[in-house]
Amino acid sequence: MSATEAPPAPAEPGAARRPSARRRLVPYWLLLPGILWLLVFFALPMVYQASTSVQTGSLEKGFEVTWHFRTYWDAFAEYYPQFIRSLLYAGTATVLCLLLGYPLAYLIAFRAGRWRNLVLVLVIAPFFTSFLIRTLAWKTILADGGAVVDALNTLHVLDVTAWLGWTENNRVLATPMAVVCGLTYNFLPFMILPLYTSLDRIDGRLHEAAGDLYATPATTFRTVTLPLSMPGVVSGTLLTFIPASGDYVNAELLGSTDTKMVGSVIQTQFLRVLDYPTAAALSFILMAVVLFVVTVYIRRSGTEDLV
Repeated sequence: MSATEAPPAPAEPGAARRPSARRRLVPYWLLLPGILWLLVFFALPMVYQASTSVQTGSLEKGFEVTWHFRTYWDAFAEYYPQFIRSLLYAGTATVLCLLLGYPLAYLIAFRAGRWRNLVLVLVIAPFFTSFLIRTLAWKTILADGGAVVDALNTLHVLDVTAWLGWTENNRVLATPMAVVCGLTYNFLPFMILPLYTSLDRIDGRLHEAAGDLYATPATTFRTVTLPLSMPGVVSGTLLTFIPASGDYVNAELLGSTDTKMVGSVIQTQFLRVLDYPTAAALSFILMAVVLFVVTVYIRRSGTEDLV
């Protein structure tokens, strides 16, 4: 090196480990297809439905945006019984799914052994057939004079449910009980799988430690298993309640005109009455009600860790 030549500048510490601009953009390029999918198939339809909900007119004369927000109030005032019924049916089905799904998920996680994979396949087996076919099957199961209804009559169960207003005339079909049974069956896997995932993550040594401290099985479940499985409980109840509250297939096939849920009303307004603004307004009201219920539930559940 000559005397007049300047020495090279020292490399900045950590420059070799600093990612290039192109590498920093790789995560965003990977997210781009998902973002575009959400924009095209979720955000844009939402904007279109929002504009539809404030339109006036008819299918023959055409609809135009007039910012008629009173459609929301009129729709809710006319169909609020269906909203209440939807939340009641969805909430009841969610509770039943939790009561049925938690013991099964517990057995799969801790007691199934080598049969675990087989039982999990049986849990998701209903997904191998159409939602419509599964629901139609319940019309046969709950048919008048069938084995299920005869057994419930023999055990006087229908007398109790009739007193509660869930059945009538010693029959199950076309009653609230039939709709709740269909909802419970169709959405039960959505409860079991998150519960199983959450329970399977629990370290078995915690149960052993509780036993070493002379905790009874009930105490171990109350202080160890249940708190650690709460993320699965919250996830399962959300995955069950949200789609069940907007369902209309079970109400249409297993219920009657007295058991219509708000999903049935929206479907009727869109496809039969052709009152698009009212249907869109009902959709947004349902979304707002479910979002409010879910937000309050998550805040009171005491956990932000979802499976």
